[in-house]
Amino acid sequence: MAKNETGTPYDDVFRTLLNDCTDLIIPVINDTFGKNYVMGKDKPILEENEMFLTGKSGDQERTITDSHIMIRGEHFHIECQSVPDGSMVVRMFEYDIQIGMLHAEVDQETYTVEFPNSAVLYLRSVSKTPDRLRITLKVPGSSCAYDVPIIKAKQYSIDEIFRKELYFLIPFHIFCYEASFKQCEEDSTKLAQLAGIFTDIRKRLEVLTEKGVIDEYYQKTILTMSEKVINNIAAKYQKTAERIGDIMGGKILEYEAKTILNQGRKEGREEGRTEKGIVVFCNMIARGFSPKEAQAIAELTDEEVAIAEAQINQK
Repeated sequence: MAKNETGTPYDDVFRTLLNDCTDLIIPVINDTFGKNYVMGKDKPILEENEMFLTGKSGDQERTITDSHIMIRGEHFHIECQSVPDGSMVVRMFEYDIQIGMLHAEVDQETYTVEFPNSAVLYLRSVSKTPDRLRITLKVPGSSCAYDVPIIKAKQYSIDEIFRKELYFLIPFHIFCYEASFKQCEEDSTKLAQLAGIFTDIRKRLEVLTEKGVIDEYYQKTILTMSEKVINNIAAKYQKTAERIGDIMGGKILEYEAKTILNQGRKEGREEGRTEKGIVVFCNMIARGFSPKEAQAIAELTDEEVAIAEAQINQK
């Protein structure tokens, strides 16, 4: 959901995934818009997403859209919305116009504005939630309309997520079970069943990492963002939040730690141990590693850690 200076934790998770695991948005775009981009070959570019909208009072309001992505010259705009909102269609039109104007073309007396491929990710939905929003433009002597697909996070089974490589949606999968939190809190069997589902998700991610389908950074980010969503959505249900949060945000497995450590060592040799080590340390902290884990991975001394922490505090 686009916003002024603040948003929800789910918006933050969406943006973190987009910034830290940018390639993972490709399968979402393919599935939503019928595209055939390839992860590892086609590079998504995060474009300008800050704009100023003019309100009824005439004042301009700074807003930031959740995404503005370009792949092979095509522009895409996806908003993250936790609750269906009747004003969403209006906001999508406003944002689409602004994005289109960023890349508008003027040819003598012709001004061409191309709208982006747009969609809304609904984290919550019900049976009556529509599959798309429709925007109709009436101009003198003519009219046109375009649809904004609605991506319903709850409609994807975990098998479908892994089959279609929609790993970007994993942190939001917990919304499928929101209605069962009260039962899980009161029934240990129900809680164990839910824990089994997320244990399976984590194991599948571990297998993907072992096979090299995704790297350790992506896996850690997905797990950390999943834990953040779980802690927010199940904040009123302590047992559930702790049990599922521990599974998704648990300790790094031995093979993960070793692999990340070896990668850190390699990068350190290639670009200068201390300088690159500090970069690795900062990246690990941003992805949810503890300072102790990040220090071991980056192979920094206590003095070098102090330098790295100072740089983090300056940002």
